[in-house]
Amino acid sequence: MTDPGELTYRRVHDAPPELLFDCMTDPAHLTHFWGPTGTTTPLDGIVVDLRPGGAFETTMVNDQNGSTYTMRAVYVEIDRPRRLVWVEPESQGGMKTTVTFSVLADGRTEVITHQTNVPAAYRSAAARAGFQTSLDRFAAYLESIGGGTTWER
Repeated sequence: MTDPGELTYRRVHDAPPELLFDCMTDPAHLTHFWGPTGTTTPLDGIVVDLRPGGAFETTMVNDQNGSTYTMRAVYVEIDRPRRLVWVEPESQGGMKTTVTFSVLADGRTEVITHQTNVPAAYRSAAARAGFQTSLDRFAAYLESIGGGTTWER
């Protein structure tokens, strides 16, 4: 069981970890799926400085009213294609996101997104459902580029 300030999401993709890692770190990929359903993240609103201490920023645009939300983070660890860690220092408590990519015995890759110091607003049922839609968008994008089928675990 996770602490109330922690969230964990698991997905299994029929794709190699290198492709999954690259999708999570290349703005040309991120623009296609980053953010919950009902938002877009324009390419010019994505900053990826892929090194410890480097910036990771995304500006999502609400499709209905044009309002924006910018996520600002700093990369803490980059271990391609196994692990990616960033911290959002502006969020209360400094939310930390750790994404691990593990090859399973059948060749598929399990992606675990573990967040700590998660602000209460992000732990609400609505916020968690929104995050799930962003994972669904990622899965659909993977399929569109030939990345295979995705299973939720």
